[in-house]
Amino acid sequence: MKKILIPVAMFSLLGIGTKAQEKAPENWFNLDPTKDNVRGVSTERAYEELLKNKKGRTVIVAVIDSGVDIEHEDLQGKIWTNTKEIAGNGKDDDGNGFVDDVNGWNFIGGKNGKNVHQDSYEVAREYARLSKKFKKNNRRNSEYEYFQKVKKELEEKREEKKNEMEQIKPFYEAIQAVKKALNGKPMTQENIRELPDTDLKLKEAKSRTLFTFLMGASPEEIEEYYEKGLKNALEYGLNPEFDPRKIVGDNPKKMREKGYGNNDVKGPDAFHGTHVAGIIAANRENNLGIMGVANNVLIMPIRAVPDGDERDKDVANAIFYAVDNGAHIINMSFGKSYSPDKKFVDEAVKYAEKKGVLLVHAAGNDAKNLEVEPNFPNRYYADGSEAKNWLEIGASSWHNEDSKFVANFSNYGKTKVDVFAPGVDIYSTVPDKNAYKKASGTSMAAPTTAGVAALLMSYYPELTAVQVKEILMKSAIRYTQDINKPGEKGTTVKLSDLCITGGIINAYEAIRLAEEMTKK
Repeated sequence: MKKILIPVAMFSLLGIGTKAQEKAPENWFNLDPTKDNVRGVSTERAYEELLKNKKGRTVIVAVIDSGVDIEHEDLQGKIWTNTKEIAGNGKDDDGNGFVDDVNGWNFIGGKNGKNVHQDSYEVAREYARLSKKFKKNNRRNSEYEYFQKVKKELEEKREEKKNEMEQIKPFYEAIQAVKKALNGKPMTQENIRELPDTDLKLKEAKSRTLFTFLMGASPEEIEEYYEKGLKNALEYGLNPEFDPRKIVGDNPKKMREKGYGNNDVKGPDAFHGTHVAGIIAANRENNLGIMGVANNVLIMPIRAVPDGDERDKDVANAIFYAVDNGAHIINMSFGKSYSPDKKFVDEAVKYAEKKGVLLVHAAGNDAKNLEVEPNFPNRYYADGSEAKNWLEIGASSWHNEDSKFVANFSNYGKTKVDVFAPGVDIYSTVPDKNAYKKASGTSMAAPTTAGVAALLMSYYPELTAVQVKEILMKSAIRYTQDINKPGEKGTTVKLSDLCITGGIINAYEAIRLAEEMTKK
């Protein structure tokens, strides 16, 4: 699921407390801890000192996500093309089972061109499935106990969202009133203060809206969180009666199914996927926007993640598609707490492992300990073995204070998360009008890591996916000081308590180690 992070002001409104954010250094995720005094991954230093005058091969990175705006100015020349497919002729020219998949595939679209936008969360889908079953059969067995757990979680989450809506509603309504009074003018503090105070209701709305700025979030962020993070969650995500799947028209009983979906790789909301793609591959030489981590890279867009929880069937088929069409790396910036068809996802992961494809997965944004609470997909197979080609990534911050070292939202796990990477206030490409915007999440940390992995595979093509993973983990910069524990204000831990390596991804050190390994 694409998690919408709570704007910083909301933490204060919900009783957590915060200060207005400082500004993150530009391009910080590519900067160097020593030279630039910010904990980036040293991309620029690697290019300047280690990769100068070197040529690498092209690496294909599949981005399984919400969709990618392939027309964005900073992604031109960076999108994978299926050269065996003739665009627009309505035929499967290359015989891969997908018609007109010129730039990738959309597993949550229909043959008529329509697309799934919102979808329910897996907990709601599981409740819908099991509640029908236990209306007829109330025998208390293990599945019944599972149903009770699902039911309890669904009810608690719905209640939680309703309470948040009640708390935030006065601010949301104030923002709407101010927006109307501004009549098209930008919602800046200066413009808001200039509004007349003759109307008492508008005066109160002005005060509430200006307060949001004071607490470190823009009115637009609060508006988005109220509408998408809360209202949509209740109407779609946590609604067991909502089911948009008929749009897709696939066979729900058939897991390994080719050809369902359509070739619209952008879809109705490509913000998340476009942002991820830019972090990996935004053109480094066009003097526009931003510079992605990797230079010799092509993005293969695969749409499988709606506004809600992705479905196991789509995730698995997306992995199969990426591997079969030549991806070297697959970035997966999504996750959920339930996986009813995990066995099929495991089949796809095993297939990627067999074919030597590296899987990079975001750990999630719930400040959860993955030692205790599950997050899917993951590297653990049903037989207890693990995928050796899997990297699980937590999110670190640009802040120099140890109290803000890792993202407060990041999931973690001493043996479950491999390494951390930059994931706070990452500036990258967003859809339409060639725009750019900051976003935060382990969703941003995963593509930062995938970009560094692509560098290794480009300049050291003899390395396997498992060796690339090994290098990335061994070369991560270790930190031993006490740092903040996500989700627990005032609690300190070591980074080694939050992930296996106790470190942050570093391109410079990874390339140095790759050079040593390949010489040997």
